[in-house]
Amino acid sequence: MAEVLSQNEIDALLAAMSSGGIQAKPVEEEQKRVKVYDFKRALRFSKDQIRSLFRIHESFSRLLTTFLSAQLRTSVHVHVASVDQLPYEEFMRSIPEMTILASFEGSTLNGRMLLEMNPQITFAMLNRYFGGTVALNYVERKTGLTEIETVVLERIFTRFLHVFHDAWKDLIEIDPMLLELETNPQFMQIVPPNETVIVVSFSVRIGESTGIMNLCLPYIALEPIIPKLTAHQWMSQQRKTDSSEDVALLKGSVKRIDLPLIVELGRASITIEEFLCLEAGDIIQLNQPIDASLNVRIGPNVKFLGRPGTKKGHIAVRIEKVLDEGVEDNE
Repeated sequence: MAEVLSQNEIDALLAAMSSGGIQAKPVEEEQKRVKVYDFKRALRFSKDQIRSLFRIHESFSRLLTTFLSAQLRTSVHVHVASVDQLPYEEFMRSIPEMTILASFEGSTLNGRMLLEMNPQITFAMLNRYFGGTVALNYVERKTGLTEIETVVLERIFTRFLHVFHDAWKDLIEIDPMLLELETNPQFMQIVPPNETVIVVSFSVRIGESTGIMNLCLPYIALEPIIPKLTAHQWMSQQRKTDSSEDVALLKGSVKRIDLPLIVELGRASITIEEFLCLEAGDIIQLNQPIDASLNVRIGPNVKFLGRPGTKKGHIAVRIEKVLDEGVEDNE
């Protein structure tokens, strides 16, 4: 508690100040902190919403890495470099004059969105698709894409949008659809120049080729789902994802994988001379008794035993036994 001065002490203090015995300290004026605000660059997304967008597109980058690695059969790495909000005009000035732009729209979102890819990685992908290597030095071209390159890129970007849908599906069903490809940014005005957009920049490495891929999401497109881009909403949406649904999705994906199935009627060993002398009507005796079960192979491994027969006029095999893991052959 502060000490209360008596009247005598107050009079003595004032007298000392008048005679110069005590130097009064000047009152420091509070410095006003002025923050510059650019009305042309309005910040419409909070930091929390930016973090949610970052997490969504981190998932997109991981899915895209897996997809491209399988398609190109080479080392591919995609990761989120930054998530920024800026005017559309500023974004268009930041990209090269010669680049690859794909516009698309979502069924549940308003307006168009853009996916921009640096030619360095675009032509590395095309070269790999056409059977070449990704270790090439990109030379800037004055002309646009050929008809074949356009068709292939449309297929690639369409698959990209499928991956984009998978990254967003826990929050909203987007169902994106590719609209057009363009190489000149001046012909791709999807929103007014001063409209705020979210630009998600990805660093992409395909083999030895590296480049930047940008995803441009206008405010008008994201406006219907902005309330969902909060940490609380994001975490609650993540908790809604049931592990059983993930298992079912994984099983569905595995079931669509093609595997070779081979039914062995038996084996026989002959010499090259006997093989060269084979004629129509010759009989090759197999090592398999006529009443024995046949080996049914999945890939190189024997997984089932079965009996040959017919069904509705077609050659068929009836599975009689499922073999344990590790059984390689039925002698």
